[in-house]
Amino acid sequence: MSAHFGTRLRKGAVNTTVAALAVAALAASQAPDVTADGHGRQTAADTPSSADDGSGIGDSATGNSPYYTDLPPLNSPNPAPSESSSTTPAATGTTEAGIPATVLDAYKKAEAELAQSKPGCNLPWQLLAAIGKVESGQARGGNVTADGTTISPILGPVLNGVGFANISDTDNGAYDGDSTYDRAVGPMQFIPSTWAWAGRDGNADGKKDPNNIYDAALAAGHYLCRYDWDMSATSGMRSAILSYNNSTDYLNTVLSWLEYYRKGTHEIPNGTGTVPDNRSDDGTGYTPTSPSTPSTPSTPSTPDTPSKPSTPGKPSTPSTPSTPTPTPTPTPTETVGHLEDAGTAGLTATAGDVFTERISTRAETAAGKAVAKVRIRFTVVGDTDTTFTGGESVATIVTDAKGVALAPALQAGEKTGGFTVRATVLGRTLSALDYKATVTARAADTLARTSSTALTCTVGGKFADRVEVKATYMGAVADKVAATATLIKSADDTTTNDKGPYFKDAAGNPVRTLDLQTDANGLLTLPELYADDTAGTYLLRITTTGGATLTVELTVTAAETSTPTPTPSESESTTTAS
Repeated sequence: MSAHFGTRLRKGAVNTTVAALAVAALAASQAPDVTADGHGRQTAADTPSSADDGSGIGDSATGNSPYYTDLPPLNSPNPAPSESSSTTPAATGTTEAGIPATVLDAYKKAEAELAQSKPGCNLPWQLLAAIGKVESGQARGGNVTADGTTISPILGPVLNGVGFANISDTDNGAYDGDSTYDRAVGPMQFIPSTWAWAGRDGNADGKKDPNNIYDAALAAGHYLCRYDWDMSATSGMRSAILSYNNSTDYLNTVLSWLEYYRKGTHEIPNGTGTVPDNRSDDGTGYTPTSPSTPSTPSTPSTPDTPSKPSTPGKPSTPSTPSTPTPTPTPTPTETVGHLEDAGTAGLTATAGDVFTERISTRAETAAGKAVAKVRIRFTVVGDTDTTFTGGESVATIVTDAKGVALAPALQAGEKTGGFTVRATVLGRTLSALDYKATVTARAADTLARTSSTALTCTVGGKFADRVEVKATYMGAVADKVAATATLIKSADDTTTNDKGPYFKDAAGNPVRTLDLQTDANGLLTLPELYADDTAGTYLLRITTTGGATLTVELTVTAAETSTPTPTPSESESTTTAS
């Protein structure tokens, strides 16, 4: 039996019995609700339609671009014993199991980052490796620099609608060099419009580059995990893979490589990996029609004697009129004329809080009728760290029977100020609908001391107790609220005092104004206070964002002077004299 099988997976068919058996085995071991038909194809039960928006493009990372269809060897390499059960066995078998060092490192680093940021996703690095294999042959066999950037660009075909999706340029050629149409870019084959929101900086160089395997692998991981799909569940993994490229054949090919890599891989030097030969677009395009053979000229006929009039023939049967071709029914997406706000109220939240109001958008025809089953993409735009709950800046929602798409709740970050949430229709070029939102600073409306102990000190000394206050807002703990503590001149003059108690800076110099912040419990514990040589009563005023104010009284007393006690001899002489 050949070491490789099914090298041409064409439009839903795996052409060998071996391939059929392998896919059936994979379906049994990997996907309980994925079955194999008699042709070796897998049928994913209840395959989600979320990857198709009616435009033929779909909400996919690659724009459903072509991919490599080569399948792995029938037998995975025998793994060598590993030192740790958490480490993938290192195999020394077939070259197909070798993954270039930098590429493999990028996949594993992405897995580690996702384990921290999205632990519920359970993303295995082998899934990234499987996708990297079918998308670019592991960055063309690891043809990358030390920092993970491809030595030459990896570009998919022009998505001009000729044999592929029709995606007009979205990046002005910045990533793909084409200012007319988009092309899939880089080792994980992101289309520019997807990279614009899904891109990540995986190697911490301050750039998000789809041509860098670290950036692309991390972006692919976040893309696969963006809807809280669990990769440890068959349904979650299947949905995630189909969202990357909406094709059952693609799903089967990726799952085949995933199963193969799970059984063992080994690291090889960059640039020495194998590159697949066959693509899902092999043989597409038009084949010219063969020219017709010219007919042989006929020999001139000899004139005949006049013949008898022929018998009239039977009248011909009228031809059946052709059935008119029905006009295709437009998809719901094609009928959308514009987007309308569906009653969204003001979008304002305090830093760190969840917005109580959610964005609601309605898709309508030009005549104002609601359009159901349309995919609306909501994107957080602007200089903000606010995201949708779950940590993503993009969410795609399908409109309901009333044409309404309700965006996930927004989670405010710590950066205050305004930003925009933009709603667009996937698969249509229509004006976006923008929603303005604002994040305000954390606030407190009440400050109270946690102790009633009087705060006193003698001149030149140190106060025995530190000032501690608790901040609340509408009765709840006010955490991370900015506060200012100032030693003021008087209740009527809140300018900073130039004498009396003081704090010390890092160098030990006196300071009488401090900028502080409450802790997670709303507590604010001030540094130690010292007294200069001026006795008196002084005021410490604490204010917070939101208007909470508290004035604390500080007392500095003069040093005590002792009265001399007379000696016994002095007392006796005084008595005798009297």
